[in-house]
Amino acid sequence: MPLASFPRITVAIDGSPHAGAALDVAIDLAQRYGSELQILSVAPLVPVYIPAAEPYVPSAVPETEVLRYRGIVDAAVKRAEAAGVKNVTGVADEGVVVDEILAHLESNPTNLLVVGSRGLTAAKRLLLGSVSTALVNHAPCAVLVVRVPPVKPSGG
Repeated sequence: MPLASFPRITVAIDGSPHAGAALDVAIDLAQRYGSELQILSVAPLVPVYIPAAEPYVPSAVPETEVLRYRGIVDAAVKRAEAAGVKNVTGVADEGVVVDEILAHLESNPTNLLVVGSRGLTAAKRLLLGSVSTALVNHAPCAVLVVRVPPVKPSGG
């Protein structure tokens, strides 16, 4: 059985601990395979609820959020470079998170997408949606979902 090959890895991050775990895994894989690593973050649109009779007008992402997500990407790029990954790029987009990630993958093909999982309950996943689930179902490449193990309370 041939070994998997991932010449190009993309990791989607948002600054959360779950995304940090995904970044760690992506950096490790990029080192192991000598892969190009692309770090992507999407500043999400803030939903605006208006009466149904009004026309839909998408809201802009606040500039402070755009800058925050750019900073998340810049810090992640430095972290990957410090770990020895040779070919690292960072991209900060804004919009609907799943849509922007999928659009990025379409215009920048990759062999593996690495994402974190918040570990939503079934009810929350149904109500809120899950970025990782949507990406697993719609990404044009392999998707690795990284879970952060739950912290066990210290007993005594």
